[in-house]
Amino acid sequence: MAAVLRKTGQLNSRICKTPKIPFFAFPLKPLQNPNELLRESFSTKSSNFPEYEMPTVTWGVIQGRKEKLVSRVIICDYMKSLGIVPDELEELELPSTVEVMRERVEFLQKIGLTIDDINEYPLMLGCSVRKNMVPVLGYLEKIGIPRARMGEFVKNYPQCLHVSVVVELAPVIKFLRGLDVEKQDMGYVLMKYPELLGFKLEGTMSTSVAYLVSIGVNPRDIGPMVTQYPYILGMRVGTMIKPLVDYLVSLGLPKKILARMFEKRAYILGYDLEETVKPNVDCLLSFGIKKEALASIIAQYPQILGLPLKAKLSSQQYFFNLKLKIDPDGFARVIERMPQIVSLKQNVIMKPVDFLLGRGIASADMAKMVVKCPQLIALQVGLMKNSYYYFKSEMGRPVKELVEFPEYFTYSLESRIKPRYQRLQSRGIRCSLAWFLNCSDQRFEERLQGAYIEAESSGPSFTVGGKLELPGNNDVVSEEDESDDEILYRRTVSL
Repeated sequence: MAAVLRKTGQLNSRICKTPKIPFFAFPLKPLQNPNELLRESFSTKSSNFPEYEMPTVTWGVIQGRKEKLVSRVIICDYMKSLGIVPDELEELELPSTVEVMRERVEFLQKIGLTIDDINEYPLMLGCSVRKNMVPVLGYLEKIGIPRARMGEFVKNYPQCLHVSVVVELAPVIKFLRGLDVEKQDMGYVLMKYPELLGFKLEGTMSTSVAYLVSIGVNPRDIGPMVTQYPYILGMRVGTMIKPLVDYLVSLGLPKKILARMFEKRAYILGYDLEETVKPNVDCLLSFGIKKEALASIIAQYPQILGLPLKAKLSSQQYFFNLKLKIDPDGFARVIERMPQIVSLKQNVIMKPVDFLLGRGIASADMAKMVVKCPQLIALQVGLMKNSYYYFKSEMGRPVKELVEFPEYFTYSLESRIKPRYQRLQSRGIRCSLAWFLNCSDQRFEERLQGAYIEAESSGPSFTVGGKLELPGNNDVVSEEDESDDEILYRRTVSL
């Protein structure tokens, strides 16, 4: 009986004993070529999201601790053979087979990444092709990132491969669309500043937008501002935006004008206050610019805050003194009236100067003309020729009047000079250039209707762009055909 029980026990033991299963006994879906993945999955034509496709071959493979260690060593050796440094992957769970890792590496290379790019951020090798890479890249292509530049995008922001399309990417895109960023501009914005995809909506992005609107920026202009300079969404209000705004306000610029400046040139917000803006303001003062003129200078030419200003001012001051015989004090007055001169090329400056000198104007008079009306040296010589020949042939006036009123060249010959001069001729009125040119159309008509010639002021003050403002006179050149920005910039002269 005992012998029978022993035999029965041995038989049951054989029946119940679990046989050892070979490591790759489970039926696995064969690996696809990376080219096939790019053609079939990395596409925006299908309405099905790639993240719902079949999982990778790593599913269904059961490994023990020993097998995992062996597999990890094999995969690390494979990566080293490719030139990939696996040191940063020690804490990362790697795929179970070399085939899966090869699939990931080849897919990344197919979209344009190199081994060096992978070494810059090796954690991307922890992302599954089907569960991570294909869904994310497919969505990015759908919103406007060109496939040809997808590798560049991933290189600049490889962290995007770890995020969820539904939970993280889609809400950011929805937020940007809510700011009036045009759909066709979305790819451009993200290529310029891909880190936007990692921001929290309720954090820096929302607060920076809210602050800009609070100082007067039109909400409808936020979208174009973000398109032009998306980095504003990553700027902290307390440490970057507000200190810059407060400093510019302290120089005499109202927030309303700052808002208009930011709407048109959002990149100004990116100027470093301590490293660039304040040193440039101090530089202007050191070159003899009056403190009360700073607001007008910045309003006319905001870019001056971000230029390598000391080198530019030094070069231009030397040039003006050498070629135009304008002393440092005169140069400071030129910059106050037309700050764009700091960026004007010297060969461009000399063309109108040579033209006027060739008309018999003395060098000393030329220097006075430039100080009084710096816009002269930015005019096209062809237009100056037409105005000059009309002045000499039709008006028959002496060159001395041009020296006294160089602003003559800044007015349109066809729309202002000719029509007004003909009106004067028909009435037999003889007057100075400033009297009939330096006024609005309404004031000109009033002057024509009067039986007298008004007493002229000591001289007009030229501001910018051919617009003139008479001292002590509230009536200025008509604001027709001017944008709101030009009007605001010009009005800052009175600050």
